[in-house]
Amino acid sequence: MQTWHCLPRTGLLAAALLLAACNTTPPAPIRPAPPALTSEQASDIAIHALGLVGTPYRWGGNTPEGGFDCSGLIGYVYRSATGVAPPRTVAQLDHFGNAVTEADLRTGDLVLFGRSRPTHAGIYVGQGRFVHAPSSGGTVRLDRLDGPYWSRQSTHFRRP
Repeated sequence: MQTWHCLPRTGLLAAALLLAACNTTPPAPIRPAPPALTSEQASDIAIHALGLVGTPYRWGGNTPEGGFDCSGLIGYVYRSATGVAPPRTVAQLDHFGNAVTEADLRTGDLVLFGRSRPTHAGIYVGQGRFVHAPSSGGTVRLDRLDGPYWSRQSTHFRRP
């Protein structure tokens, strides 16, 4: 049986607290919610996104010069138009801002596709249309939510 007689009682307490502290992970930093978009910012987002139609798709891309993937396009447009840097992945975008219904969609809202976990995203620009970077070999393009392909997809909407 080990004895700890060599440490005074306060030393035992300090050692226990030190060991406990070493075994915990620090809490994740709290990311402040982005401020609500003004109607001018929402309009700037739509105009900026529409101006990037035709830019080549590139997986992991996040600049007009290098191309865009879907979340890279969203990040570039939001940073340029509002100074807000949204999360980088589609899965993280699913928790960015607040959920809204399709009936409540506004210009600048995010459109996410996928059942339990989204796999694709775009920026709503009004009149049932959204801008996105769809796939390898393609380009950033404007599509309709009620189009033949997209209307069959499970869709979620977020308002940053």
